Parts: sequence; structure tokens; C-alpha cells
Amino acid sequence: MAKWFGKKEPQVEVRQTLEDILLAAGVGTNTITASQAMTIPAFSSSVHLISNTVASLPIKLYKTEGDRIEEIYDDPRVALLNKETGDTLDGFQLKKGMVTDFLTYGGGYAFINKSRNKVKSIHYVSRGSVSVVSSPDPVFKRNDILVNGVSYRDYEFIKLLRNTANGGTGFGVLAENNKMLSLAYNTILFEEMLYKTGGNKKGFLLSKTRLSPNAMTELKNAWNNLHKNNSENVIVLNDGLEFKESNNSAVEMQVNQNKISNNQDIFNMFGIPIELFNGKATGGNEEMYASFVKLAILPLLEAFEAAINATMLLTNEKDKLVFRFDVTPILTADIEKRYKAYEIAIKNGLLQIDEIRKIEKYEPLGLDFVKLSLADALYNPKTKDLFVLNTNSAVKLGEGGIEQVNDPNASGKPSAKGENPKADSTSNPKEVKKNES
Repeated sequence: MAKWFGKKEPQVEVRQTLEDILLAAGVGTNTITASQAMTIPAFSSSVHLISNTVASLPIKLYKTEGDRIEEIYDDPRVALLNKETGDTLDGFQLKKGMVTDFLTYGGGYAFINKSRNKVKSIHYVSRGSVSVVSSPDPVFKRNDILVNGVSYRDYEFIKLLRNTANGGTGFGVLAENNKMLSLAYNTILFEEMLYKTGGNKKGFLLSKTRLSPNAMTELKNAWNNLHKNNSENVIVLNDGLEFKESNNSAVEMQVNQNKISNNQDIFNMFGIPIELFNGKATGGNEEMYASFVKLAILPLLEAFEAAINATMLLTNEKDKLVFRFDVTPILTADIEKRYKAYEIAIKNGLLQIDEIRKIEKYEPLGLDFVKLSLADALYNPKTKDLFVLNTNSAVKLGEGGIEQVNDPNASGKPSAKGENPKADSTSNPKEVKKNES
């Protein structure tokens, strides 16, 4: 084969990735467990942020009749979901545990303890104690849930599932992004190794002559002392010995930058803007928190509500009753913005004063009127009475039109349309005084 002289072969730039650095340092990137993933600050903080947010929201029960929606307060299932579950865990811990398993493993489970059709208690079951046996039929699916070998039917559990294909199990962030999480986890181990060794790099020694066994033993002991966390951190190389590093220090300087990139990727896994953790989501950037609620919280709440309604309601209740999370705490703005919104709601008849006082945790005043305009009319939806302020009169809205309840006329008869009985020639005070004189 002919050789081309006068031309240099192209130089290929070899760049080490973070994974190469970890492998060179003796740190592998194998599959990691959930407990190992929780040691990654970005992962654990994301899981706790989402699970705490969902667990802090109360679950309410509503009854629908046509266009009317009424909240039910005295149903015992509401107390079981929010306060005392009948288990060792309270309502907050129940929801937090299920959401944590949902995010990590893809499924959160809670056993519904019933006596006939009455729910007696709700018991959170950790994902590690649950195994699901699914039928092979992809059309008519059926799942049996095993808890420590005891078999249960799937309708006996509240199943909060993420990315499920069979309705029994799901895929969590740990399974979907294990390679990325493994890289982040082993980066922490790599940093820990650097701190323990005082920043000393791995390498090897070159000797021009063969060392005797005693010299080899002495060198090994000195090398071990160099990498221990003590004052014996000096080693003297005799003539003929040379130290060679086994990794690239220039690439090691990029480890911190790779950590920042890894954290950003982990936050993206959960749909969390990184501004929530670096302090930039305040002072006019509240839309970052709104983005977090829309991307990470609301879809999870929809899945949680569907799981609760599917198993906590009887068949004859599903047409009228529905469980829903109260998202007011996470959608509530600062006090100035809230009060401006309330002002608009009252002005347009969307909310009553007592409804707003209830939202703000104040005692209701017993005002059952809806303000239709700024100063001219008040409407009572229960009695259908319309009180006109500027005429100091009340009328009842009937099917045949407006029926006057109390007439300002002395005769007690309603005046004709467009007629004012006081608008006569004697209604002028000056003319009355003149006639009397």
C-alpha cells in the first residue's frame, strides 16, 4: 500500500466522560437500589418536595345533583383519608408513603379494610412487601396482589400507579432512569474517595530496577500511610522510582460541572424547575412554582383521585359522589393578589363574602346575599327575593314576572309600569309651601 508523505494523519481528540473517570477511579456505574438513589440530594429532595406537597392537600368528598355541587363533611371516609386512618400511620403519612412509592417504584398501595360495604380503616403497604400477579390476557386484565404471600384482589387496594400497562404495576423514576441515577450516585462515591485520600490521585510506580521483597513491603506500607487520613502523608521515592497518574487531572476539574448537569437532569425527571431549589422562584418569579404545580402535582393528583374513586366508592355512589383534592393551598397567591381576586369575584357574583371568609379560615357572618352590582340590588337565592336599595323595596322573582312584596305606596297597590305616584304637581316642596300660604 502506498504511503502519502507530506501529510499528517488527523489527530483525534480523546475526551473522557464522567463515566470514564469513575471507571478509572475504580467506581462502577451498575444498577442502584432505591435506598442508594435516596442518598442523591437532587433525587431525595425532589421526592420529598412532591410527596410533601400532595400529602399536605386535604381530600374532600362532593355530591353532585345536576349543576349543583355540595361538599359532604360527615362521611367517615373523609376522616380516614385525611386524619386517622385506623392504622399506625396518619393521613399525611399515608399519602406521602404512597406518593413516594409512586415516584420511586411506579406504584403506591393501600389496603382498604371493609366490613361489608363500610370502610373501617386504610392501611399503607410498602412497595417492597407487594408483588402483583397479572393474567396473561392483554384484553381482559386481572391482577392479584400478594402481600408477604397472602393473596388479595386488586379492588381491595387503592393503587396509585405510574406509567402502568396492566393496571397492577407501574414504572417509577428509578427504573426509567437508573443509568443516570447510577452515574450521579457514583459521582458522590468518587468525591468521597477524593476527600478520604486527601485528593491524592490513583496511579502506579515505575522502577528502573527490580525491588527486593523488603523494599517492596516498605514501599507498600508507605503508600498506604499516604492515603490514610492521618499525619503520615509524605512518601519519599528513592532513586529509580517514578509516579505516574492513572487519570487526567484536566478532566477531573469538570466533575463539579457534571454534577450540576446531573442535578438538572434529575429535576427534569420529576418536572421540577431548578429555580425552586436555587432561590430564584421568588420576587416576581412565582410562575416557576406555578409551572411545578402544573407539571408535577396536578397530573399526580388526577391519578390519585381516580384511584381513590375507583375503590373507595360503591357502585351506586359513583354517579353522585366524587373524591377530590382541595388544591386551594398550592394555588393561593400572596395576600394582596388574593384579596384583589376576591374583590373581582364579589363584584361579578362568583363568590359570597362568607364563602371567602371560609377560604381564609374566618368565621362566617351569616350573609346569604349575592351582590349583583355595587349599590343597587341584593338577591337572596334561597327565597328568590330581590331587594332594591335605592327604592328601599323588595320584590319576589316569580314565574310570571316580578311580584312586588312591599309597595312604598300608601294604598298598598302596585303602581303601573313606569308610573310614579309621588311624581305629581304637589311633589315639589316649593309649590307645596306656596299652596299652604
